Amino acid sequence: MQLLYQTHSPYARKALVFAHEAGLADRIEVIHHETSPLRRNEAVFAANPLGKVPVLMREGLPALFDSDVICAYLDTLHTGHKLIPTVGETRWRALQVQAVAQGLADAGIAIRWETQRRPKELRYPALRDGYVEKLLASYDWLERELDTEGAVDIGHIALATALSWLEFRELPTFRHRPRLTLWFDRFSERESMVATPLWGQTHD
Repeated sequence: MQLLYQTHSPYARKALVFAHEAGLADRIEVIHHETSPLRRNEAVFAANPLGKVPVLMREGLPALFDSDVICAYLDTLHTGHKLIPTVGETRWRALQVQAVAQGLADAGIAIRWETQRRPKELRYPALRDGYVEKLLASYDWLERELDTEGAVDIGHIALATALSWLEFRELPTFRHRPRLTLWFDRFSERESMVATPLWGQTHD
């Protein structure tokens, strides 16, 4: 398999960390692609009509995208502990944390558009502030609700990769929440995270 990837994408990193946690990383060739709404990448568009990474290329089978779908597929390829729980409240908790993590990354990207990427005369500070509120409220929810002791699941993977990207981009910090911070620092020491560092800049 080949993973169309971007070294500074929280979504792509989520898929790759998942592959490491599932013991599948050695079956995947990672191919870096720069993508941006302002710079069309023909190779990525050929596999994903949204023009975004990650995309999982499978020999003789259709490409898979986005990170949620890729992770769900990868979880069917191994016989170990399932990273996406299949039943009960454990499943719903993992998927809910994944949803919050995806929202954190989405909000962070929106903040970057309104503070760095959009031309100054087109930026909308009130919209930026609204997305910052989403980050802070989500941090507070995670401080209260995150299961920091259970087995690693898709929620933890999505959250760790989102939080690491928010720090990488120097966006409003979660580090005033001690319980969340302690969990993140411990998770960041996992081999899957160490093997997939964020680097590089967005090219619009």
